[in-house]
Amino acid sequence: MLCQPQSAFLQLLRDRINLDDIPFSERGSRLLLFKRDAHLYIKLAERWAQWEQQVGHYRLRAPLLDDLRFVDADGSPLALTRISFPHAVAFETAAGLIEITFLDEDTLFVHLPRAQIGVRFRVYAERGRVDRRGGEFKGDPLHRRTHRNISYTTNTRILANTIEPDAADYMRVMLDVDAREGGDLLLNITPRLGFNRSIPAPGLVFADAEQRWHAWFAAAPPVAEEFARQYYYAWYVLRAGLLSRRYFLTREAMAPSLIHYVGVWQWDAFFHALAYRYVDTKLAEDQLRILIDHQTEDGMIPDAVHDEGVITHLHEPVDADVTKPPLIAWAALKLYRTSQHRDFLAEVYDPIVRWTNWWFEKNDDSHDGIVQYNHPFSSGLDDSPLWDAGMPVESPDLNTYLVMQMDALADIADILDAPNDAAEWRVRAAALTRRMTDHFWDESAGVFWARHDEVPVHVLTPFNLYPLLTGRLPRALSDRLVAQLVSPDKFWTRFPIPTVARSDPHYNPNQMWRGPTWVNINYLFIEGLERSGFTDLARDLRDRTLDLLMAHDDLFEYYHPETGAPPSGAARLFGWSSAIFVELAIQATRGKILE
Repeated sequence: MLCQPQSAFLQLLRDRINLDDIPFSERGSRLLLFKRDAHLYIKLAERWAQWEQQVGHYRLRAPLLDDLRFVDADGSPLALTRISFPHAVAFETAAGLIEITFLDEDTLFVHLPRAQIGVRFRVYAERGRVDRRGGEFKGDPLHRRTHRNISYTTNTRILANTIEPDAADYMRVMLDVDAREGGDLLLNITPRLGFNRSIPAPGLVFADAEQRWHAWFAAAPPVAEEFARQYYYAWYVLRAGLLSRRYFLTREAMAPSLIHYVGVWQWDAFFHALAYRYVDTKLAEDQLRILIDHQTEDGMIPDAVHDEGVITHLHEPVDADVTKPPLIAWAALKLYRTSQHRDFLAEVYDPIVRWTNWWFEKNDDSHDGIVQYNHPFSSGLDDSPLWDAGMPVESPDLNTYLVMQMDALADIADILDAPNDAAEWRVRAAALTRRMTDHFWDESAGVFWARHDEVPVHVLTPFNLYPLLTGRLPRALSDRLVAQLVSPDKFWTRFPIPTVARSDPHYNPNQMWRGPTWVNINYLFIEGLERSGFTDLARDLRDRTLDLLMAHDDLFEYYHPETGAPPSGAARLFGWSSAIFVELAIQATRGKILE
């Protein structure tokens, strides 16, 4: 069995990649291998909005290669019993073991059983041709379906090999081979003009795949045994989800979810970087650099970067520029504290200054020093009831982020031997904290209300408690906010922190930002509670968050705050949930709350 690993890390994750809703993939690859009943199929992890009119939204798009079946010498389909590891998957069949791994990011290597065996599959293509080693489907720029070039190649004796038109824009391949002396099959699915049709020795291919994954897991800091199984699964998500650089993706960067959000979203990238700092300094830093690469002339950093472009403006649900919360200086400083890479701070300091100033220059219609969201998606809280009354909204969470950003810039300026800059940033952070209190604080309610058209938005969310995160509030105000946080009727559920208070009429624990628990928000509160002197509460929230993230075989986008179950709309294979789990498990193992 070539796929049987020697690595204990890979053994620990046996059968976690179930192929039903957790696909088999590889770092940098866009190929997602799934199984349904007795056949396999391959989907692409990419958006390509220009292709959507033809083939539909990428989440709902039909497989590029479908109905991949193996048949015996009589043509009867072989039942497939799955065995999976991070580096390879195998299927026990009546004809023997079929083993699959990645030869490279565009090529699946299939080691066939020693038997006469047939391979059947359908390809989304207009034309194809057979040859003496298999066949090719090559795009033609004059035709519509040119998005991928596909080849199949075998080093066995071919008994039959045909490509015929099939229904619904597919071509059907029927390949029969005699592999009784051993043999392999390559499936190369590539946007490039050149195919990889060279078949190396199978033992080397599987050994190389195992070594790649072993090296990745071995680089991660060890954690307590109670966290290990989910911890290394989180590292699986964080490696498999890396997208290779091409087109507008100027750096290798992590997709929030290979099957739900393919591209690079700004604040997701900041949390992804927190995990990567433990294994690869450059990879961690590149999660920030890829966004700065696309900074606009006026200083704004885009909402998202995809293969085919960037998102800086949206027309729905309102027509406005769109970005994400200003956490980049906070993230950069955390990376430095692990790497001590001073040059990176020098590299990013000026772009971060420009972005910080953009917020105050372009997002303060009333010119009172309080910054507003002009588009709900800029908050990251897309469907929060905070925006139901309309935009723009002056919100305490945004202004808290800016205080945190300026405090981080002050620390960075100190590291870069710029004491005057550091002093100025701290003065500005203190002034904005005072303005937030004057502008948002409601003494009778004990919260900071967001404001729309100068009127308080009376929707109770944890974002109304956000100024606590600065560590700059008077103790009396912090105590009032913590009293709100620990109220079981509001936020202190079994798995805190719901994104709308349980007592609020807008609370819906199954709808994105209208009630579910998001662990990146928990992470910010853990840090803020410790910074504000509530160490025991910070530790309790950390432990509850770890319990929540260990409760399921996958890591999800958000969770029901009372049951811990992932709502039906929550994305799987979620990047920042994986990154937060990594961070919290490491710190819990080290006996710390956060670093």
